[in-house]
Amino acid sequence: MSTIPQNAALVLIDVQNVWDHPKWGRRNNPEAETNIARLLHAWRETKRPLFYFQHLETGPNTLFKAGTVAAEIRDIVRPLEGETILQKKVHSAFMGTDFEERLRNAGITTLFITGFMTNGCVETTARMAGDLDFQTFVVSDGTATFDRSGPDGILHPAEEVHTMSLLNLHQTFATIVTTAEVLRDLA
Repeated sequence: MSTIPQNAALVLIDVQNVWDHPKWGRRNNPEAETNIARLLHAWRETKRPLFYFQHLETGPNTLFKAGTVAAEIRDIVRPLEGETILQKKVHSAFMGTDFEERLRNAGITTLFITGFMTNGCVETTARMAGDLDFQTFVVSDGTATFDRSGPDGILHPAEEVHTMSLLNLHQTFATIVTTAEVLRDLA
């Protein structure tokens, strides 16, 4: 990675309180939100574009219900007045939103993706971004996931799921980077 373009966008996927619910189980990377906040601060300082995504669903049993504390964006990365918050109800930030149109209209071609879950909305959004010819970076320590049971019933630790998701993306759909690398190259 070299110097990051001034119009490179930081994308915060579903950095919401919902991930504290015990339903999800054990999580990797407890520093994800802190790293996202560090990137957010740097993006604000350098006046680069940023986009928040908030996952919302309807239905009686969803944890992502609009207007609930669980569905709110975490305080550590709370949006400021005028910052873009797009709502989505599927895994990809590009589906059912005007995200691609906003990026194209602004001439944004480079994305740095952070958020939750690595193997869910982050991976889905990064795959689609890569397919849409955006120069896509996923910040490995700015995302996290949870232990997952496979179809064979074997429990896979969150660290393994996280690593496999990043491996699936790397050099095909996105380049995997760390917070430190991004902050270094933002200067």
